Amino acid sequence: MWRLLIAVLFVAVATGADARVRIKDITVLRDGRDFQLIGYGLVVGLQGTGDTLRNSPFTEQAIQSMLTRLGPGVLGSTLGNRNIAAAIVTANLPSGTRVGSRIDVTVSAIGDAASLMGGTLLMTQLLMSDNQVYASAQGPLAVTGFEAAGQGESLTQGVPTTGRIANGAIIERPTQVVFDSPQLSLELKNPDYATAIRVTDAINAYSRSRFHEFVAEETDARTVELKRPQNVSSTRFMAELGALEIEPDTVARVVLDARSGTVVIGQDVRISTVAVTHGTLTVRVTEAPRVSQPAPLSQGRTTVTPNTQIEAAQDGGQIRVVSGTSLQALVNGLNRMGVKPSGIIAILEAIKSAGALQADLVAQ
Repeated sequence: MWRLLIAVLFVAVATGADARVRIKDITVLRDGRDFQLIGYGLVVGLQGTGDTLRNSPFTEQAIQSMLTRLGPGVLGSTLGNRNIAAAIVTANLPSGTRVGSRIDVTVSAIGDAASLMGGTLLMTQLLMSDNQVYASAQGPLAVTGFEAAGQGESLTQGVPTTGRIANGAIIERPTQVVFDSPQLSLELKNPDYATAIRVTDAINAYSRSRFHEFVAEETDARTVELKRPQNVSSTRFMAELGALEIEPDTVARVVLDARSGTVVIGQDVRISTVAVTHGTLTVRVTEAPRVSQPAPLSQGRTTVTPNTQIEAAQDGGQIRVVSGTSLQALVNGLNRMGVKPSGIIAILEAIKSAGALQADLVAQ
């Protein structure tokens, strides 16, 4: 079953690499990037799953400061409830967002709160790297995870200490973006020289028939400079160019994740001819203690004597020739060896060390 799944995964990667994609899906406008916001706030209304104030003094200080600012004077008093939790609020602010627009926010507990389910975030100011307030967030949290505990067992599913608020932040300050400039820059999400050339050629082929001039020029593996015609707006210009399709090029790369047993091999990965053998050693230790019972009316004692059984077995050991002039040939060669994902990961790492893997190896 593992071999079938791996083969399907490899073939799917190879097939997907031949698909044409839109330019808007692989590039981003340099002035159209997102900005990251962060803030510190309080989540209230929890059912005894909030921070333990003795273990989270910053939560108690924030509560006292907030209540004093709102009216009730509680400075110096001792608080003992667990209905409040301190949290970090984060959000992505798209460029060109106007004042009054709303964006989603993510709320994550930073104390020892067990769950944020049922909580409400109080008004929290969100700052950018320039330490200016760009948005304010508030509202009830949507938490997908949960935690249930009893005296002898507990059950946790998902992450109950993180939640989201859809449209929970209101923009207070606009981001300065110059979008009507005649000079625009496209940046590739995955920089590649061949892809940059293909984007440039596709745009110039379209602009020659549409605007009767060339408007694109590649500068490096990441950037394509655009010159917007005078008789078209920037919005329409980018909409038309973003719908053009190209076939992006990719670097030959192998990604290994030993924790989950995931192996992803790019289409252009090649392996020089090598001979590979793979075997696994399994050692099993079994404890089966024996009880020695004395005879009736004797003065002996019941004793327990150890009984340890150790078994060792080694599988594999056959040496095979593996070569990959194409992705399918490489997949067939690895599958013929009949190894599991952990074995494939070890084999690919060894082939890379031998200098026969003609690709970048990324281990996660």
